[in-house]
Order: sequence, then structure tokens, then C-alpha cells
Amino acid sequence: MAKSLGPVKRKFAPWTEPGAVPFIRFENITKRYGDFTAVSNLNLDIYEREFFSLLGPSGCGKTTLMRMLAGFEEPTEGRILLQGKDISGVPPYRRPTNMMFQSYALFPHMTVEKNVAFGLEQDNLPKGEIQTRVEEMLRLVKLEEFAKRKPGQLSGGQRQRVALARSLAKRPKVLLLDEPLGALDRKLREETQFELMDIQHTLGLTFLIVTHDQEEAMTVSDRIAVMDKGVIVQVATPAEIYEAPNCRYVADFIGDINIMEGTVVSASAGRGEAGTVGIDCDGLPVAVEQQQCTAAAGDKVAFAIRPEKVRISLDQPVDTSVNAAYGEVWDIGYLGDFSVFLVKLPDDRIIRAAQANVSRLVDRPITFGDMVWLRWPHDAGLVLAR
Repeated sequence: MAKSLGPVKRKFAPWTEPGAVPFIRFENITKRYGDFTAVSNLNLDIYEREFFSLLGPSGCGKTTLMRMLAGFEEPTEGRILLQGKDISGVPPYRRPTNMMFQSYALFPHMTVEKNVAFGLEQDNLPKGEIQTRVEEMLRLVKLEEFAKRKPGQLSGGQRQRVALARSLAKRPKVLLLDEPLGALDRKLREETQFELMDIQHTLGLTFLIVTHDQEEAMTVSDRIAVMDKGVIVQVATPAEIYEAPNCRYVADFIGDINIMEGTVVSASAGRGEAGTVGIDCDGLPVAVEQQQCTAAAGDKVAFAIRPEKVRISLDQPVDTSVNAAYGEVWDIGYLGDFSVFLVKLPDDRIIRAAQANVSRLVDRPITFGDMVWLRWPHDAGLVLAR
């Protein structure tokens, strides 16, 4: 198995195994609505038991892709394979998938247990089996004591769990989640993310979630597909997406980042090889150690570095010839667990530096108007050629 970048949730990475067969395969999928192309010649493999996220801004095509898998839309071109079988033309109710909608779509006049049982009754399952499966699902989502209540008597988080139980009751091979946590407050959303992960691991199902919430995708996913304008820009694990974005779009879309334009002045290795790249970012000398870099001397590139990798200090570093900048603290964002400092350089550029608040400080050592030094290690940033 290939070594993963950053921490992993579990020892599960079938996409790194040469002989692994995809559970879901999108082959050359295009979806047009008149003159508008929502999805363009897209290819994607998803593996069994994977928690996979489609992440991107509104209108990027992620929901359209999910709806085609569910059977609510048909591709204009291409085909979708599930367990090696083409499911094009198969109606939604005959596909081994189930979708949980953002609105939950619960029946307000039915009790919790009746809502969960609804799909099973539609399939004419024996009453005994329905009762057993409903009880199993309510235990799974920890709602046994609320079985006789109606949706209007539940909190938002409880209604979300009822919708999840109903979606899982039919034992689909693939559960599709369309912005499932969007209606929850931040704290409840964070708690529910871990509950979803636990349920997915317990049942061993394949989960496909559509979201525009970067933090949500980073938390729950084994892998993420970042989409833009109907195409997939990068598919990778959360750590790889964050630490090694393959282009400026992904780097800028995921989390907070400083991006500076520059010109390569030196490269200690050939294209695609590991080495140190020297960049002139409009007078700011930068050196970057990178495992794979396609840049060569004279190329126009961007240097990208996350704020938490930039060190801020009142003291001048020993070496200021490279990876160091001097400026004024222009603004401070106090976020509780960490603070973000906006430092204005002499040429009016702003660089963000984040610092963890590891101790309780009454008097902050760095404050507005202070002249500070910023520095970062050679391996902290990235060279982005596109």
C-alpha cells in the first residue's frame, strides 16, 4: 500500500491497490441542459465501503452527478457502472441506492417508527421483519425512546437521525447524502459528522456525500473530489487535498492560504524530481523543498503557504535572506483556539500567519501596530505551476 500523506482515519485505501475493482464507476459522463453543460466528460471511481465526498461551490455539478447515480437524471453521454453493471435506464426504485435529502422529507403526520418503516411497507416486507428492522435502525441512531413521537416534537438533530434511519432501513448498497447537515447548528453538525462516520463503519456501506462545506468533507471523508464547472479538479485524501493541492483553484478553495505570484530563479533538480526551488516573489526571496515539481528557471509560478505554517515573532530571525518577511500587524482575528494575524509588508502585500493559543494570556505579546518578522521552513509551502 502506498504511504499516505498526513494522518489517516483507518487502514483503508483500495484506490492504492493495482487490482482493486471500483464499486461505482462514472465513465465519460456528460450532462447537458440545453446549451448548458452541468457535467463535462467526467471519470471517477469510488470503492466499496468508502466514505466519499463531492466538494465544490454551488453550480459545480456535484448534485447533478449524485442525482444521475440515484436515477433521478440520466447522462447525456457516458455510462454509470455499479458493481460492474451499467445502470443507465434503471429507475430509481430499482437501484440499490437510497438518498437522504437536506430537507429530510419526513412525513409530519407519522410517528418516528412509521417514518422509518414507510419504505419497507412499500416493499411489502412481512410485518415482523419490518418491526425488527425499524428497531434495529432506531437503536443505531439512538432514538429508541422517541419511536412514538412525531417529527414536530423533535429537535433538528433528531429529525436528521430519523431521516438517516429511514434511508438505511432498506439496506441500500450505496447511501447518497445531499447536504445532509446543512440545517444543523455548528456544534451539532460537528457531533453528527462523527456519528455518521461511526454508522458508516459499523454497517460497512458505501457513503457518497455532496457538500460545499470544506470542514465537513475533510472530517468525514476517506477521499474527496473537488469539482469546478462540471469537472473534477483533484481527487485525493483530505490530508493530500490540504497539504498537496494540485493547482491554485484547490489550494485557494480548501482552507485559508497565502498565494504569492513569482518567477523561478533556480531549481536544484529536473522537472518532476525532488529538489529545492528558488522563487522571486516580487522582491521576496523564497526557497521551497518539494518532492515533485514541474517548474524550471524562468517559469511563472505561485508560491502557496498555509497561515499556520508561518511563524510570527517580534524578534528578527538569524537568516533573513530567504523565507523571511518584515511588516506591521494590520489586523488580528481572535478565534479562541487560535489567532490569525494579518501582516502588511512594506509593499502593501498582506500575509496571514496563524498562531495557536496554547496558554491563557491577559496581555498579548503581539498586538496591533507591532512590527514583526514572519518566517517559514523550506518544506512548509508549495510551488503551484497552474
